[in-house]
Amino acid sequence: MTDREFSRLHNTAPRFFYGYVIVVLAFVILMVSWGLYAVFGVFFNPLLDEFHWTRAMTSGAFSLSMLLHGVVGILMGALADRFGSRVVVTFCGVLLGSGYLLMSRLSSIWQFYLFYGVLIGIGVSGIWVPLLSCVARWFVRRRSLMTAIVASGVGIGGLIAPPVISRLIAAYGWRLSYVFQGVIILLVVILASQFLKRDPAQKGLLPYGDDEEVPSGLKSGREGYSLKEAAHTIQFWLSCAIFFSYGFLTFSIMVHIVPYAIELDISAIDAANILASIGGLSVLGNFTLGSFGDRIGNKRIFISGFVMMSIIVFWLALAREMWMLYMCMAVFGVALGGMATSESPLMARLFGLRSHGLIYGMVGFGYTIGSAVGPVVTGHIFDLTGSYQLAFQVCAAFGVAGCILATTLRPTKRMAYKL
Repeated sequence: MTDREFSRLHNTAPRFFYGYVIVVLAFVILMVSWGLYAVFGVFFNPLLDEFHWTRAMTSGAFSLSMLLHGVVGILMGALADRFGSRVVVTFCGVLLGSGYLLMSRLSSIWQFYLFYGVLIGIGVSGIWVPLLSCVARWFVRRRSLMTAIVASGVGIGGLIAPPVISRLIAAYGWRLSYVFQGVIILLVVILASQFLKRDPAQKGLLPYGDDEEVPSGLKSGREGYSLKEAAHTIQFWLSCAIFFSYGFLTFSIMVHIVPYAIELDISAIDAANILASIGGLSVLGNFTLGSFGDRIGNKRIFISGFVMMSIIVFWLALAREMWMLYMCMAVFGVALGGMATSESPLMARLFGLRSHGLIYGMVGFGYTIGSAVGPVVTGHIFDLTGSYQLAFQVCAAFGVAGCILATTLRPTKRMAYKL
């Protein structure tokens, strides 16, 4: 029996497959890093109360962080393709933790943009794409399911972090709460990242399910599109536009749902719990929608998610009671979870694994631009009109546009694999 045959046998019926360790590590890292990143809206009003900035100015630091997350994320995806996720996630964990610690010393707007916009933005840029790309390399079969498990870390973190941080702010103030975030990031993310492996070859293994009848570009990573080749396809640019709409809609709501709830005379703690419901229900979306991507195709998950989000955001503009906000954010969270799970597998199905991290990072930049523009536009519309009604209608329009674009997406010629 050859070494390859032995490895294949080991991967089809393994007693212990290290890929599951990768999944657990990626889950923990995403739960902590993105869970804490998602609580920006909880700090929104405390910062406004202390510094008296406008909502557009306050949203702008988050938008800058998202913009840098996308720009630098392209580089981080390329570095992960070459050097592996361990190096990238460790470096970014240091920046992310340091940024939160420095936020506790905040005294002016330029520091806000430097600490949160630049340091935290660059720090978070090397978390999502390198980890999801790593999981894609370890699994052929169950790829969407494993991605769903990992992506659910964001939702669980988003469920736990807002109420915890809200209570910390109430008890100890926002500055000490940022110290807590920084310490947790430095301890958990850096430690967990030391056990990441770029791909199964580093452990003398093949990807789980390597014997499946799927295009080889989805297996070994040696085939598929380079970034230059992908950029010459209409699918690449459609994906960028889809991700832009997805980011605009998602983070406009994530950043402004807490201040919107407070505008309706809902307490800050209850408003934080409403934000947390997005994270909690996104976990349900990871598994009820996202994990079905292997069966029905990831494209259909995106279409369904856009439809659900658009309807809910139209309704959100009319919501006045707390139970209505909870219901809106619950459905929004399910849609968000399904779409988040489908991102990485969709890129693998379109372009293979040859340059998966780099291509995913480039397409994800569209998401980042939308995530950067959306909160600022939403805040600016509120500053002009004194209401979120028009802003939410604009968000819903981007959801409709994303849905239309997603329906036009077709498989690439080289991969010819069901989307």
